[in-house]
Amino acid sequence: MKAMVISRITNLAANPEPLDPVERDIPEPGAGEILLRVRACGVCHTELDEIEGRTPPSRFPVIPGHEVVGRVEKCASEASRFRVGERVGVAWIYSACGRCSFCRSGNENLCPQFRATGRDADGGYAEYMVVPQNFAYPIPERFTDVEAAPLLCAGAVGYRSLRLTGIADGDPLGLTGFGASGHLVLKMVRYRYPRSPVYVFARSEKERSFAYDLGASWAGDTAEAPPAECAAVIDTTPAFKPVVEALRNLRPGGRLVINAIRKEGEDLAYLLNIRYQTHLWMEKEIKSVANVTRRDVEEFLKLADEIPIVPETTTFTLDEANLALNQLKAGGIRGAKVLNLVR
Repeated sequence: MKAMVISRITNLAANPEPLDPVERDIPEPGAGEILLRVRACGVCHTELDEIEGRTPPSRFPVIPGHEVVGRVEKCASEASRFRVGERVGVAWIYSACGRCSFCRSGNENLCPQFRATGRDADGGYAEYMVVPQNFAYPIPERFTDVEAAPLLCAGAVGYRSLRLTGIADGDPLGLTGFGASGHLVLKMVRYRYPRSPVYVFARSEKERSFAYDLGASWAGDTAEAPPAECAAVIDTTPAFKPVVEALRNLRPGGRLVINAIRKEGEDLAYLLNIRYQTHLWMEKEIKSVANVTRRDVEEFLKLADEIPIVPETTTFTLDEANLALNQLKAGGIRGAKVLNLVR
């Protein structure tokens, strides 16, 4: 099979082709696992974090990709949850121990043995992959393969982020950054909290225009002040500047939810601008989003089918994975980027 692999830590500025094309044997599923023929795989900013070392793979080489849609090609022993030919998805959570206190309480995203798809186990930048059957999800028929792929990470982690804000209908919500996850969160808010104004902070005029197209009440630059203070802000950027600005725009008792697996270190100087009275006083909160649980993925796929939420996408071939990553790094393309592996 064809695959694209991360072989080393590198910087895209110095190395615009960080993934290596390889030919590999089709993997064989073990007990409790299924083999998928990959049909589509979303391109996520977390791949940049892996490549550039902010959340490095646990081994090299590794096949990245954790927004995977495929059809079941083979079921191993002890794997009877799905049938051959059934379409399923795979998200960032590849496996967890199932025994620790976090797993038993439904917080498997915090499991010490949490394994990430495309970082700790081979992912979807390939024609085939294996996954434990209990960490795969049926895909609603409504969605094409390409439409479904971003739902598995950008959508699911956006759903978790929205839950963690604790907002009620009518509460103003801020969104900093307006890429794959941000635009899906806005669609969720318009459905679940129709009286809540949504204020979008984005550096790109194209992103701000896109936000208005999807129903944002206001859109401005990261450093601009919205029409009213926010009950909560969801930050989906890789930078620290939006964190500081978001804290300033929270009302008393407001909560900032940071939806980013890592922040880029060169932006650290912005944290020195935090002033207790301006940014933290009046019981403001900061909460991070750590991965996703199976519950998040399952509930979000049902919600996306119900609304429906159909992501805006730009497609690439598997051979164009490096191009997709560079365009993701540069920004400016609406919605989500997806590798389409169907010939």
